[in-house]
Amino acid sequence: MITMGNSSTERLGATAAALLGAADSDSSSTLEKDGDNFPDIRMTKSFLESGTCRGLSGFCVWSALFITGYQIFQYLRYYTNPAEQRWIIRILFIVPVYALTSWLSLLFFSYNNVYVYFNAVRDCYEAFVIYNFLSLCYEYLGGEGSIMSEIRGKPIRSSCWYGTCWIQAQSYNIGFLRFCKQGTLQFCIIKPLTSFLVIILQAFDLYYDGNWSPNQGYLYTTLINNMSISIALYALFLFYFATHDLLRPFTPVIKFFTIKAIIFLSFWQGFILAVLEKLELISSIRWEHGGTETKSSSVSAGYQNFIISIEMLFAAIALRYAFPISAYMTSTFNSGREGVGRSVTMQSISNTLKETINPRDIMTDAIHNFHPQYQQYTQYSSAGGSYKDPGSVEKPAKEKNGGTGTQKPGARPKDGEKSLLLSSDDEFQ
Repeated sequence: MITMGNSSTERLGATAAALLGAADSDSSSTLEKDGDNFPDIRMTKSFLESGTCRGLSGFCVWSALFITGYQIFQYLRYYTNPAEQRWIIRILFIVPVYALTSWLSLLFFSYNNVYVYFNAVRDCYEAFVIYNFLSLCYEYLGGEGSIMSEIRGKPIRSSCWYGTCWIQAQSYNIGFLRFCKQGTLQFCIIKPLTSFLVIILQAFDLYYDGNWSPNQGYLYTTLINNMSISIALYALFLFYFATHDLLRPFTPVIKFFTIKAIIFLSFWQGFILAVLEKLELISSIRWEHGGTETKSSSVSAGYQNFIISIEMLFAAIALRYAFPISAYMTSTFNSGREGVGRSVTMQSISNTLKETINPRDIMTDAIHNFHPQYQQYTQYSSAGGSYKDPGSVEKPAKEKNGGTGTQKPGARPKDGEKSLLLSSDDEFQ
């Protein structure tokens, strides 16, 4: 009886083990077939999805926002020289725009191609900053007319080191300044267009980051953007080459290289990461059953956004030293008391921001620099104490700004300056 009991127990144990083995086999096959039902199972865990990545990037982003936000607040409080400070505030906004778009792209990393929309915002503002820096340099020197009074007729030194070897036996004229402005303005036009073109191409599956195929849009948009930004930065360099002695009191070198570093680093980082993706050193994130969860282009963009998030903290610190508020805190332009800012209210801050961010001046400047009617005219600003011909006729406000009506006698324009156009042939007669 005991022997038979042991034998029955052994048979029952064997049967149970077989059933459990079959259940495990079925469960395993179910996991393999229905891997989509288990989204947390991956072959690899990306650093971009880790708490370390998001925590570190978040710390740097919010630190940069605090530093630059306080700096912008100071400029709004001590808004003593609007003609200069509006350009500076626009430049400072590059940190919040870059930092927030990069951080949000990281938060939505698992969604393929969402980064393209954030990159479009960042790219558009990048072009805006280059134009604003050149405009700030113009304002430092008193405007286009004052610059021409200083450099007109001087020979352009031909040098391969400074990129002027193709200029032979020529002197500075209004055409030179026109080229500098056109070089930056074309980037303000081309960069937003290519950014929105990328969104359209992606919707039709014709754009893929890192895909250099002639059948995809990445190759062409990269070439166009590379050429456009090179022309813009070359135009900035030519302007500095011509006016570096005049700009020396304003310490333009640290300002120029800080802005150039932010823009160039982001551009070349994206380019290098695209090459690494092409070499398959950056791969997509896959599920355990072999399906692709996150494309390699999104992974590449994720690494770039992480790097930019870290860099913005250093950029915020650099911009704080490049554009110190101390020069405007000691001014008595508005307050009448040295070192005392105006009374700050939400309404005043809102009005100042509206005036600062309004892109109307870009459209006006584009018309002035690209329209054939104004090619041989120099713009003079009465705010900068510039030259004014007694026999000249001031342009009505409607012709200058595309607005309606004329300026009231003795009234101060909204932007703090008046402009008139004189033929370059009669400027200094």
